[in-house]
Amino acid sequence: QVQLVESGGGLVLPGGSLRLSCAASGSISSFYAMGWYRQAPGEQRELVAAITSGGSSKFADSVKGRFTISTDNAKNTMYLQMNSLKPEDSAVYYCKAVYRGSNYWGQGTQVTVSS
Repeated sequence: QVQLVESGGGLVLPGGSLRLSCAASGSISSFYAMGWYRQAPGEQRELVAAITSGGSSKFADSVKGRFTISTDNAKNTMYLQMNSLKPEDSAVYYCKAVYRGSNYWGQGTQVTVSS
């Protein structure tokens, strides 16, 4: 069983930055992939960024050039660095891990971009 705990969300001004963290209970080097998703009120959950155990990453078109995804295997933690934030980035952000064919989700962290 994998447990994921997100942190780092909050209220930020447009143009500001936040770094989200996703701490895993197991060794993330054994995960097939990890990713960040977000869900705004009334919207479907969407992929923001993902990274495989081999280091390949992909991003939603809406965040390319502004967000980066990274992992720290020693800390069993995945990060999402979010720069140049826009009001439309406001959502609950969830981390996900793919391990032995199963998907595991964190509880989410709220990001609000507003003046």
